Amino acid sequence: MKQLYNTSATSEGGRNGRSTLAEGGLGLAFAFPKSLGGTGRGSNPEQLFALGYSACFNQAILVVGGQHKVDVQRAEVTAEVDLNQPDGGGFSLAVNLKVKLPGVDPDKAREIIEGAHKICPYSNATRNNIPVTLTLV
Repeated sequence: MKQLYNTSATSEGGRNGRSTLAEGGLGLAFAFPKSLGGTGRGSNPEQLFALGYSACFNQAILVVGGQHKVDVQRAEVTAEVDLNQPDGGGFSLAVNLKVKLPGVDPDKAREIIEGAHKICPYSNATRNNIPVTLTLV
């Protein structure tokens, strides 16, 4: 395997703390969301996961669309991330990827979305670990 990129982040204080990237450029204060009894005045890991997954999947759409010679430059991907507490305890995530492909035939759009799901690093990391729903909107 050829490593293409490496990064790291350091966090202190958990969900009411702070995280920073080693190379600089981004540091965030974290806070529990109001729905979990927090102030909501900060980011949370689920939000960052949604940002990363939506950007990564959007890039995969661009790659696969290019392979199909379909213009997908106006593609939009919304990643909805749920934090759940299963009956058995602990916590889990679920993701719904909502994809808009303006001007693309729905059958071709679904083919591109499925192809993107096969190559996206986030999709590969989550496959068979958490539920991920693909929705063409």
